[in-house]
Amino acid sequence: MRWQVQEAKQRFSEVVRAAETGEPQVVTRHGMEIVVMIDIASYRRFHGGSVSLMGYLRCAPHVDLELPVERQRDLPREVELVD
Repeated sequence: MRWQVQEAKQRFSEVVRAAETGEPQVVTRHGMEIVVMIDIASYRRFHGGSVSLMGYLRCAPHVDLELPVERQRDLPREVELVD
């Protein structure tokens, strides 16, 4: 549904009720779309939430990769310490 700003202001409760049903409500000014009103569930789905690093890692898909890691067996280089 599209609403002009003036009409959306006058019928704000109706715009809110329509957005609550899950249908985005587009508000225009001079024929240009300027904002969209959506229900909170859609907003949270689009915006996401702040997730801790541990929470993010727990939700990540499990990938079983075996990466070949070869370590150098050389001794560390000699370092000369000067007073």
